[in-house]
Amino acid sequence: MAPNRKQTAQTERIKACFQPGKRVHLVGIGGVSMRPLALVLRDRGMEITGSDMNASVSTEELIQKGITVHIGHRAENIRGADCIIRTAAAHNDNPEIAAARAAGIPVFERAQAWGVLMQEYKNAICVAGTHGKTTTTSMVTHIFMQAHRDPTVMIGGFLPLLGAGHRVGSGDTIIAESCEYCNSFLNFCPTVAVINNVEADHLDFFKDLDDIKASFRRFAELVPETGIIIANGDDANTMDALSGLPVLTFGLNKQNDVHPANVSTDWRSFDVICKGETYAHVELSVYGMFNLVNALGACAVAWHMGVDGRDAADGLADFHGAGRRLEFKGKCQGADVYDDYAHHPGELHALLSAVRTMGYQRVVVAFQPHTYTRTKALFSEFVRELKTVDHLVLAEIYAARERNTVGISSHDLQAQIPGSVCFDTLPEVSAYLRSIAKPGDILLTVGAGDIYKAGEAIVE
Repeated sequence: MAPNRKQTAQTERIKACFQPGKRVHLVGIGGVSMRPLALVLRDRGMEITGSDMNASVSTEELIQKGITVHIGHRAENIRGADCIIRTAAAHNDNPEIAAARAAGIPVFERAQAWGVLMQEYKNAICVAGTHGKTTTTSMVTHIFMQAHRDPTVMIGGFLPLLGAGHRVGSGDTIIAESCEYCNSFLNFCPTVAVINNVEADHLDFFKDLDDIKASFRRFAELVPETGIIIANGDDANTMDALSGLPVLTFGLNKQNDVHPANVSTDWRSFDVICKGETYAHVELSVYGMFNLVNALGACAVAWHMGVDGRDAADGLADFHGAGRRLEFKGKCQGADVYDDYAHHPGELHALLSAVRTMGYQRVVVAFQPHTYTRTKALFSEFVRELKTVDHLVLAEIYAARERNTVGISSHDLQAQIPGSVCFDTLPEVSAYLRSIAKPGDILLTVGAGDIYKAGEAIVE
C-alpha cells in the first residue's frame, strides 16, 4: 500500500527535523518506546530533551546518559525545540503540546517518528498480532544477538538479556514490537512483517473483528515486494485478513512452510522444519504450546534472514521469558509466585494451558481485568476461561485510559464463577493470597495493570 500525499508530506517534515544539530523534545520520554527513541535520535547527532510526569528508573537512565529530562510538563520545557514528539497519552491539552502548537513548532506522534527511523535500516522486522508480540519480538532479539547481528530493538516489555526493553545497535536491522491499537503500526515501514494471530480486542477503538482484520491487512500491505510477510497459518482470522497476499506461513500444521517435528509432550523440545528441510533442533526454556508457536515465528524470520540454525537454537535456549510473561517472582509459604501480563481470554487460555503442564497441585489465580470496555465486550469468554482454575481471586478492574461508562465491575465476574472471591483493593488481594498459600500451589497474578504488586507484596 503506497503512502498517501499527507503521509509523505508528514514524513518529509519529520526527516527535516531529524538532522544533526536539531533539538528534539520528547513528551513522555520515560515511556517504553519513547526512551529508546530518544537514544536512537541522540546517537544520530540530535540534541534531545524530554519530560515525564514522574521520575523513574527510565528517566534516571536517560539523565545518566546526558539527556535533559524535566519532571512535570510545563510550557517552558520546550524552549528552543525544533520539533516535539509525543507519547499517545499526551493530548492537545498537555501544556507542552499546547505551547508547541501555539508557537508553530511541529508535533509528531511516537509511531510516526519510529516509522521514519525504520526507513534508515536495511531490515525492519515488525512483529504484530493480538497475542505474543512481546515474546516473539524477544525471541527474535535473542536469535539475532546470538548471531551477532547487532540489532536495534524496541520491545513493549522488559527483556533480561538487554536489561531493558530496548537496545540501540549499529547493525542494519531493527526489531520492533508493533501494536495495532489506534492503528499505530500503520506508521511503520516493515521489510519483514510478522503476524502471530488476529482476535477481537481494543474494541474501544476498533468497530469489530472485521475492522481489526482490515487493519492487519493494511499493515501487511506496507511490506515492499522485496520484503516478506510471515504469518501464523493455523490462525483462521489471520489467513482471512491476508487472503490473496504472498505469505510464508508457520504453525503446528505440517502444511505450513515452517512447522515442528518430533515434538515432546511438554512442547519444549522439537525440530523446526523450513520448506521441507530441518533448520534447527530447539530446546525451549519456557513452557506452553503457544511458546512453541512463537518460537516457530521467530525461526521463520531467522531462516528467511539467513541466520544459521545453530544460532537460532542457542538464542532460543537462552530465552527464559520476557518480563511479566510467566515470570517467576519468588515463594510465599512454600507456594511458587508467578506473574503474567495476560489480559485477553485467548491469552488466559494459553497461559493456563502452559501452567497445567508444570506439575502443580493447585492453580490459584489472582486476576485483574484490564479496561471496562474489554471486560464488557469479552465477558462470557473471560468467565469461560476463569472457571477452569482451581481457585480464583478477582481484583477490581484496572481502568487504564478509561472511565466506567459501561457500568461493569469484577463483582459481575465473581457472580458467574462459583467459589471465586473479589476484592476492591490490592492489599486485600495480597492478604488473601498469603492466607491460603501452601506448598504445591502456584500463585499467579495475572493482568496488564498493577496486579503484579499483589504478588510482589507476598514474596518472601
